Amino acid sequence: MEISMKSIIKKAEILIEALPYIQKLFGKTVVIKYGGNAMINEELKTSVMEDLTLLKYIGMNPVVVHGGGPDVSDVLRKFDIDSKFINGLRVTDSETMDIAQMVLVGKTNKEIVSRLNQMGGKAIGFCGIDGNIIKCEKYKTTVDGEDVDLGYVGKITRVDSKLIELLAKDEYIPVIAPIGVGEDGHSFNINADTVASEVAISLRAEKLMLLTDVPGVRTDKNDDKIIPALTSEEVFELIDKKIINGGMIPKVLGCVDALEKGVGRTHIIDGRIPHCLLLEIFTNKGIGTMIMKEKVLYHSTEKL
Repeated sequence: MEISMKSIIKKAEILIEALPYIQKLFGKTVVIKYGGNAMINEELKTSVMEDLTLLKYIGMNPVVVHGGGPDVSDVLRKFDIDSKFINGLRVTDSETMDIAQMVLVGKTNKEIVSRLNQMGGKAIGFCGIDGNIIKCEKYKTTVDGEDVDLGYVGKITRVDSKLIELLAKDEYIPVIAPIGVGEDGHSFNINADTVASEVAISLRAEKLMLLTDVPGVRTDKNDDKIIPALTSEEVFELIDKKIINGGMIPKVLGCVDALEKGVGRTHIIDGRIPHCLLLEIFTNKGIGTMIMKEKVLYHSTEKL
């Protein structure tokens, strides 16, 4: 009986720890980029959907932007189309664009919506083409100083967040596929991290959360210890020291850009951990790396 009572009290303590965060974030918008292993592993899929539904029910406004690269690659293989990447972006010719749009909007997006609805949420799925929400132009890049044509890969020029905000502040959870539209009406494939960042900026979200397959920003590239909180200034220092390197650089720079344009806090967290969203948002220390313009506490017992 004593062990059982201790366990019950412990659960109550966890809820009390979450209270100041619930108070602070009530009615606020949280943009979540959903991708990586959390979109592949069945247990993790369920965990993320539970977290998102809970956020909505306790008064926050979650907005989901999802990836889906593995789904697209699987279907391309079935059509005997090779996937080619340059600087981390998929080369997207007209045929590949048609398949990417079909998979991301028609399959991946609707599966997420269905799972959220099964949890008791009211999710609505769409992409940047709907209502001209995400306008873009052709993305340009270079390799070894030479211009490279990536095809129908988009660079966002404008996000019209009226529909997203209308749904999010009502009883719905918007779920957005990373497809935008050009001035000529053609569809473009866009990096999901970029879409999440631009949507968060447009909504002036309190939080931008990127689910990744890494624990966060490490104290050293040879160390497993994670830095729980960073300022924008510290991010640039770690890049200069090459502690932040490789694929982590565009993620942290996207976070810094979002902060400069009005987002309250940004987070890079490990989507491979069950209930990663709840653990990062509602615990004093969190589980990943939070990036802020400056270290300002939500409340006195928060640990940064």
